[in-house]
Amino acid sequence: MKHTDIVEILKGDFLGKRVTVCGWVRTFRDSAQVAFLELSDGTSFSRLQIVVDKSAIALDGECTKNGASVCVKGEIVKAFKGEGVELNAEEVVLLGACPSDYPIQKKRTSLEFLRGIPHLRLRTNTFNAVFRVRSIAAQAVHRYFHERHYVYVNTPIITASDCEGAGEMFRVTTQPFDAKYASEAEYYKNDFFGQKAGLSVSGQLEGEVAATAFSKIYTFGPSFRAENSNTTRHLAEFWHIEPEVAFAELPDIMEIAEEMIKYVIRAVLEECPDEMNFFDSFIEKGLKDKLWHVVNSEFGVLDYTDAIGILQKADAQFSYPVEWGCDLQTEHEKYLTDVVMQKPVFIINYPKEIKSFYMKQNSDGKTVAATDLLVPGIGEIIGCSEREADPEKLLQAMKIRNMDLSSYRQYLDLRKFGTVPHSGFGLGFERFVMYVTGMENIRDVTLFPRSVNNIM
Repeated sequence: MKHTDIVEILKGDFLGKRVTVCGWVRTFRDSAQVAFLELSDGTSFSRLQIVVDKSAIALDGECTKNGASVCVKGEIVKAFKGEGVELNAEEVVLLGACPSDYPIQKKRTSLEFLRGIPHLRLRTNTFNAVFRVRSIAAQAVHRYFHERHYVYVNTPIITASDCEGAGEMFRVTTQPFDAKYASEAEYYKNDFFGQKAGLSVSGQLEGEVAATAFSKIYTFGPSFRAENSNTTRHLAEFWHIEPEVAFAELPDIMEIAEEMIKYVIRAVLEECPDEMNFFDSFIEKGLKDKLWHVVNSEFGVLDYTDAIGILQKADAQFSYPVEWGCDLQTEHEKYLTDVVMQKPVFIINYPKEIKSFYMKQNSDGKTVAATDLLVPGIGEIIGCSEREADPEKLLQAMKIRNMDLSSYRQYLDLRKFGTVPHSGFGLGFERFVMYVTGMENIRDVTLFPRSVNNIM
């Protein structure tokens, strides 16, 4: 069906031209002689007003119902009120009727209700804006790395190794539900891959392989974690940005992480003005100022040991006790960012016992060259580390964790054949989108959220 996108009409020079547009009715107003339809086709956050002269056109009542899809032909004219343009209709044709029980009505509907109708919620202003920002942010991520000569690689989704070593993997199998074998080994031997397989929690291990050939690579794809968590910050399936850089130590990768975050935030602010104005007005007051502050600030750096000291002296009541060796909880992270630093901050040099096996061990024997980037309002948004390049130290860390070394032969080989200092980080894309839109629940920034007991 030949037609013109509404975004082209709103941003281009179409005055006096006859066009055909298609879209969904968002609002309808009526008077004695004239009717007004607001039409959205999804190509623009803003809508196009359709003006119908009732003396010239017999308007089908079905074309006026919220949610109905129509095709309109007419002339683009200057808007009667304010700036912009509108369309004087010459013909309005119904494409798809919408019954009166359409759940997206003019009155504002709760986000919780909309989570129950994920197939329709994108038609609301809130979700239209969220996913438009998500799209621009994703393009900016690719642009950032491409401009800096990174190679984009696609790492396996199905894997035999657990990158994090936490055992929170979804199992991949073709065995019937009632398969009976004498042992676990026999069960997996008869499975599709002949061994245990699962959905990847991270592309990092394979990314390190690529970095030893190309120096600078990144992945941007789905990761899966079978973590029995039902918080507003966790999903079972999420999108993961993971650069891996050879000849880079921890300060180098921190600099890259900060630069990338600022680059993508700036792109969203500059390329999504209407959407960001909406979020600033209706979702989080002062959001734009907060984000520009991030873009124009130098991120803080705080040693883990110092952070523990600050938290122990804090005039605040924490649900989780604070002591050296504990993993920082969200309440701790928010206190450090929102109260102490009032800007994003890298927490560095974590105790080795609470971090992954692959992180470089510091000379003190107690900590690793790792950092988490914490941002106000969210907490951790990036996990980052220099990777252990010493094969003996890496092997020892794996043995302490009782890891199956046979699944990591290729990874260990990287430390044997021309190893180099290298570092990388992982950014959960949904958490980033939450941060730049002000949305408070991670289920509201992904198309069809996958979480505990939820696979709608």
